Amino acid sequence: MSILHDAEAGISAQKLGHKHAISDATFYIWYKNFGGTEIPEMKRLKSLEEENARLKKLLAEAVVKM
Repeated sequence: MSILHDAEAGISAQKLGHKHAISDATFYIWYKNFGGTEIPEMKRLKSLEEENARLKKLLAEAVVKM
């Protein structure tokens, strides 16, 4: 999340939004959810999101087979 690192360095949300082609609102949502999150925590979050997606897919396949 280099955007959040840039924000912590003092770059404005408007400049970050323009640089990364996102809205100010999107930036603030990300900052609210992930601001101050350490890198290991972000890796863990990504891992959990991937596991969640995999489990949802398995559940959907099981429901279809019923």
